[in-house]
Amino acid sequence: MKRLALPIEFILLCVFLPTTIIVFVLAKHMFVFLWGAALYCGVVMYFKDKSFLRTMWRWEAVTWGNMKPLLIRWILASIGMLAFIYWYDPARAFALFDRAPLIIPFLLVLYPLLSALPQEFIFCTFFFDRYKRFFPTERLMVLASAIVFAYAHVLFINWVAPTLSFVAGLIFAMTYSRTKSLALVTIEHGLYGNVLFLVGLGWYFHGGAVGQP
Repeated sequence: MKRLALPIEFILLCVFLPTTIIVFVLAKHMFVFLWGAALYCGVVMYFKDKSFLRTMWRWEAVTWGNMKPLLIRWILASIGMLAFIYWYDPARAFALFDRAPLIIPFLLVLYPLLSALPQEFIFCTFFFDRYKRFFPTERLMVLASAIVFAYAHVLFINWVAPTLSFVAGLIFAMTYSRTKSLALVTIEHGLYGNVLFLVGLGWYFHGGAVGQP
């Protein structure tokens, strides 16, 4: 039974939980599930290694040498997101500036902390450490992380969210694989997420998109 504990945990956390949210259309409560899962992962990692929650940040990896290619990739991706929204759903382009401009400063600050951070803790820091025995190579770890990350976004019931999340998941997982820095990958995720919401694609990544035309 002890041998089955980890595979069962993997299935419950990475498959059963997001499937439950999808089936019962619980996307509007996503932050409860997100932070609940992050808390579980944090407790597991704490009891495994009490110093882990202190050393996982690896702020020393946040250097210009690491940030420069990250920022170049982010700029190119931002142009791609802007082009996509104008091609696929131009009516939503920059809609946030018209509908809720006052929340934009809060979004820029709070999204990285309240959304990007717990996601990267779960899908990179926890995932890479906890489930590495299931994936014999680093490339498979990166791919698996991206797939699980994308599946977690199926709960928004549209094809845009999981598709873009898979691409983003690959980017974030590759950054983490190379640096093992939660701080750096959270900064990267925060940058992408903020642009995504600002250009109008955030509608597809919000609980309010579920069940709406």
